[in-house]
This record gives sequence, C-alpha cells and structure tokens, in this order.
Amino acid sequence: MLESLSEKFRKILRDVRGQGTLSESNIQEALKEVRLALLEADVNFTVVKDFISSVREKAMGKDVLESLTPGQQFTKVVHDELTNLLGGEDAGLELKGRPAAIMLVGLQGSGKTTTTAKLALHLKKRGRNPYIVPADLFRLAAVLQLKKLASEVKIDCFDSEGMQNPPDICREALRVAGIKGYDIILVDTAGRLHIDSGLMDELKTLKDILRPSEILFVADSMTGQDAVNTAKGFDDVVGITGVVLTKFDGDARGGAALSMRVTTGKPIKFIGTGEKVDCIEVFHPSRLAGRILDMGDILTLVEKAQSTFDEKQAQELQQKIKKDTFTLEDFKNQLQQIKKLGSIESILSMIPGFSAMKQAKDVKIDEKELSRVEAIINSMTMEERTNPSILNASRRQRIARGSGTKVSDVNKLINQYQDMRKMMKKLKKAGPRGLKGLFQNRM
Repeated sequence: MLESLSEKFRKILRDVRGQGTLSESNIQEALKEVRLALLEADVNFTVVKDFISSVREKAMGKDVLESLTPGQQFTKVVHDELTNLLGGEDAGLELKGRPAAIMLVGLQGSGKTTTTAKLALHLKKRGRNPYIVPADLFRLAAVLQLKKLASEVKIDCFDSEGMQNPPDICREALRVAGIKGYDIILVDTAGRLHIDSGLMDELKTLKDILRPSEILFVADSMTGQDAVNTAKGFDDVVGITGVVLTKFDGDARGGAALSMRVTTGKPIKFIGTGEKVDCIEVFHPSRLAGRILDMGDILTLVEKAQSTFDEKQAQELQQKIKKDTFTLEDFKNQLQQIKKLGSIESILSMIPGFSAMKQAKDVKIDEKELSRVEAIINSMTMEERTNPSILNASRRQRIARGSGTKVSDVNKLINQYQDMRKMMKKLKKAGPRGLKGLFQNRM
C-alpha cells in the first residue's frame, strides 16, 4: 500500500534536492505536486489543504531557505509533517482493570474476527494472558472461525455454544475470566454491511456490560474514505478509542491511513500486514512516514527479526559457521525463519533507498524462489543435505523429479550453497577487521 504515493514523493523530493538552492517559486511548484499526489491517493481534501499549508509555512522559513542543505531540510519538513498527519506520537493500548476488556467493532467484512486473534497473539507474545470472546452471532461462521483461530494461536476461547444473546455471552465471559485469571479479554462483536440502529444498540449494551479499556474500530484499508466516514459514525454513537487498519499490504491508494487520524481524532494503533495470524504491527507514525519517503524502517525490521528468530538456533548457527559445518538443512531452516518475517518485498521495503533502487534497476523479486529451494532440499535424503558432495547426476535427477523442478535448478542451488560456504570461510579467516574491510570495499 502507498507504493504509488511513495514513488511520487520520491520524485518530488529528488527534484527539490537536485536544485541546489530553494526559493518561494520552486517550493510552490513542489507543493503543487505534493498536493496532487495526496489527492490522487484518496486523502481527504481538507486534510491535504491543511498539510500543504503547514509544510509551506515551515519550508519558507530561514532554517530551510538559508540552510547549507535546503533540499534535505525540505525533506525533513515533509517527513515531520507527514508524521504529524499520521498521529505524531505512537499510541499504545491503555489497559485498565483485571480483566481489561477490548471491544473490536466495525462493519461486516472489515476483518474483525481475524484481527481479534491477531491482537490476542500479539498480547500473548508480550507476556499477557488474553481470553478470546466470540460475541458475533449475526454472521453464522464467525464463532467457528474465531474458535479455529484461537486454537491455532493456542489461546483460550470462551465457549458460547448454546448461548443466543451477546450480552449474556459477555457477562459470563467476564465472570469466567475473573475466576481463571485472564488479564485481558478480547471481544469480537457483530457487524453489518452498513451502520444501523440495531447494531449500535447492541454495541452500546455490550459497552455498558464490559466497561472496556479500548474500543477499537477495525477498518478495511481498501475501502478508502468510506472507512473514514464509517469510523466517524461508530465514534459518534459508541465512542471508539483507536483504529486498526486491515489489509495494509494491499494495493489500494492508502488515503484512509493518511486521513484517519486527523478526520476522526482517534489514533491508528495497529495495522494488519497479511492474512496470517502473526501479520499485525504496532502503528508508528514516524516509521510509516519514513517508508513513504523511502527512508526505510529499520526499527520495525529489527523488531520483526527479534520476535521471529530463535536465540538458541542463532547461537547454534554461529557455532556451525565457525566450525564450517553449515549444511543444506541449516540453509532450509534459515529460509523458513526469513519467510516468517513476511514477504521478501515487504522486508526489503524497510531498507532505506530500496524503492528507488528497485525502480532504477528494475529489480524483480520472485517469492516462489524460496518455495522452490525448500522443495528441492525437502526432496533430498538427510545424508544428501548433510553431505552434498555425494550428489551425482542420478541423485540430482531424482531430486528434480521429487521437487517438480529441473536438474538445472538443483545444480543452481548446490552452486549457491557452495559459494556461500566459501564466503563463510573467508569471513571466518578475515575476523572482525577483515569483515570491516570487506564492507568498506563494497560501499
């Protein structure tokens, strides 16, 4: 999402930096382009107007115009104002009471049920003891779906079987949570295709029962400004405390994300970045502004890696590299760890300058390549994975047939593996100083 907007911003800022000096006229010209880019991205007109006005005021100041690096200063102004537009400071969950209740509300199809499980897993990873409560009896499959997701993430789910009334479900779930010691309950509420009085009356009743710390409005990013308007409707009646944007990995224009904070007055707290249960991220305004301007998002990448990679496995891998015993099985395990981080393109998009490099060099990323490599290794015996030197022609033909690939694909993998082993040996011999020199030579 926001890739088109990011591409336009990169071009505008590149042109500004290329001019050497800044004046009122070329700043005005750049801001016209920024305004058009934001409107094309489906950002609310009033939001765009205020954003441009704020950037213009700061960009016309002496700190920018008389700076030794005016282009970079202008970029900083745009980044800071984008951050403010997206909410400024990070907004975490405010959890009060035991158990603290979180209501997830929104229209049908926005992704509430999946988000309930994602958020529960996110909290579990941070040491909390969540309890999932299915209170959506309007959509027939919602309860079954949530139970299945809860089982998948190994989090307890309230058994509402035989209960026909969402208020009764919430009362009983609160009682059970108190007895069993859960510190958070996450309630998946019913939705509709549009806001109606029946839905709102039910949500107000549930709010009175649960006295929630958070009422999170779940919005489909793909619906654009409609999501913003719906959020305002829910806030007027129920009083939302924050927003979760789902399908943020989609290809919509992204204006909802840029408009939501200013238009509703409520912070975006999480974004859904994929269909899997672990594909949810805390929303950081400054980091998203950095992604849009192709400054990268190294902090989020590091956090993802820390939560994904097993420290014990990492230490074992380090020892194998030292002892030169890194096998194809180890290689496969590392690929599986990388896949847990998300799509390769989403990972690389967090690296500063990658989008510009991709555009300039027409970099193409084949996500299927990882699956092909994994299939080839899975078609080998454990002996072959440990000692690839025994892979003669007949063995390679068998592996190719078993993995649905060509012998040339198998040969390519073995060559890459051997090159990797050679590089590891060089790094091992080089030591810290040699490693530093290696990177300096490549820069």
